[in-house]
Amino acid sequence: MTTTDHSRTTIAEQSAALKEGVASQMPAGVVAAFAAEQADLEAAGLPSGIPQPGSAMPDGALLDVHGAPTTLLRAREGRPAVIVFYRGAWCPYCNLTLRTYQEQVVPALDARNVALIAISPQAPDGSLSMRETNELTYTVLSDPGNQIAGQLSVLTAPTDAARGAQAELGLDLAAVNADGTHTLPMPSTVLVDADGTIRWIDVHPDYTTRTEAGTILDAVEKLLG
Repeated sequence: MTTTDHSRTTIAEQSAALKEGVASQMPAGVVAAFAAEQADLEAAGLPSGIPQPGSAMPDGALLDVHGAPTTLLRAREGRPAVIVFYRGAWCPYCNLTLRTYQEQVVPALDARNVALIAISPQAPDGSLSMRETNELTYTVLSDPGNQIAGQLSVLTAPTDAARGAQAELGLDLAAVNADGTHTLPMPSTVLVDADGTIRWIDVHPDYTTRTEAGTILDAVEKLLG
């Protein structure tokens, strides 16, 4: 069986291959519903109210993979951090992205003592599944109710058609998310310095696109020195 060397491919390349593979395996109606949702998100563009660099990074009551309470401040341990907001362990685009960050971003961040923290609205067992499945060494947290993503103004929710398509595939976001809703964060990456100030933020309304590993490392090099 042929495998993909993720350490040498971009997220965009992996996502394109995934999208093509998914389209060939799913019912046409499901594919159409997701494609329409992606087109609507891309057309709507970035939401208003996204904090500008120089703003304080919001915080909130988070849960670690074992359900223990924590916060971003505690997870950072005084370090600068790359904070990644993702949809959940059920999302194949999230899996390939977080796995790519493990392979292509973590070594450079570790060398600089910069934390990588991934956050989603799913319950802690979903966070644990994401970490174990992809052999992630960095921190994975749950944000019940999307408290932090909401303060960043990057929230969205599936269309009715997309929810129907998810149900056809056996996915109920209300059962997966810690707060029992269908609300999700737009995939977003935030770079904060040791003081907790936002230095850079990258938001992707279309969830099939993500911040590239090289883009993150360039931002760290440029903005953290």
